[in-house]
Amino acid sequence: FLSADVEKEYKELSDKGVKFTMEPTDVGPSIIAVFDDTVGNLIQLVELKK
Repeated sequence: FLSADVEKEYKELSDKGVKFTMEPTDVGPSIIAVFDDTVGNLIQLVELKK
């Protein structure tokens, strides 16, 4: 999912108990974070750098 602020969403979701498999990580042109939706799907948040 595209995000305007991965760090902010990571904190908000973590505070609600969401378990991330990858913390916000700079991968060059974007910042990504990955969490498990509890049924085995990995959901990726992506923030495109300007």
